[in-house]
Amino acid sequence: MKKAKKKKMTLTRRRSIKGFMFILPWLIGFLAFYLRGLIMTVQFSLSELTVRPGGGYSLKGVGFDNFVYAFRGHGTFKQVLTTSVFNMLIDVPLITFFSLLIAMLLNKKFKGRTLIRAIFFLPVILNSEAITSAMSIARNLMLGGISSGSSEVLDAVGGNGMSIEYYIQMFSSLGLPMSLLDYVMGAVSRISDIINASGVQIIIFIAALQSIPGSMYEVAKIEGATTYETFWKVTFPMVMPHIITVVVYTVIDSFTNSEVVDLAYTTAFKLNNYGLSSTFSIVSTVVTCLILFLVVRFIQKRTFYYN
Repeated sequence: MKKAKKKKMTLTRRRSIKGFMFILPWLIGFLAFYLRGLIMTVQFSLSELTVRPGGGYSLKGVGFDNFVYAFRGHGTFKQVLTTSVFNMLIDVPLITFFSLLIAMLLNKKFKGRTLIRAIFFLPVILNSEAITSAMSIARNLMLGGISSGSSEVLDAVGGNGMSIEYYIQMFSSLGLPMSLLDYVMGAVSRISDIINASGVQIIIFIAALQSIPGSMYEVAKIEGATTYETFWKVTFPMVMPHIITVVVYTVIDSFTNSEVVDLAYTTAFKLNNYGLSSTFSIVSTVVTCLILFLVVRFIQKRTFYYN
């Protein structure tokens, strides 16, 4: 009998295996370390946790009382959650497009390109208290709190009578809607945070831009496409799959550093209310997952995959 020929593995099958191997370390870490904590968080949210004097804890089932109290009885949770979602809706589009713009500039060949790239990535590496304080001062200045700075800064910046209120009145007189002005002013007040949160996204977009075949730009140039047309017809469609990655990372990073996380931490470790803290964590996690699902589904329908 002739030996049966081995069935060759298809390209799709090989890519599937490579994708699985890529996420395998994360999957092992999730099952080994995170899954148990997630189950315990759900259990705590449905219970009243009491820490024993000699160590350990005891649980008393309370059903959904913690969830009811979080939305009906707690004084600040709904406001903090709404503020965190609103800030995320402002930050994510701005961080995404700012990162893409800076990546396009840093992808060009010029002297000192490596140094400039490192400077944009430094806030991610050196996220120290000094940098945070400096950015807080800059944010206060941009919010119009120039009086909180030194007299030299006040004389140099505010001496001419120009302030954010002046520009708001000027643009309002042009008939721009207040919702647009609120969005723009919110973006301006967060410019330091946007720069600080864009390091990883810029690296992702640089990798995406470098993976675009140069022949596509050559064809666009031969066809007489302008720089504007080349961006929308070549660059933007080719980086769309990476935009999904950037948006997912930015949404999660935004909620990780949001006020609702600080509220959950304070409730657990300062007020010793672990059940309510777990409820805050679960609600914020569900909201994050819902936003990710809607955003990714919206972008994925408009994403072009180049093979």
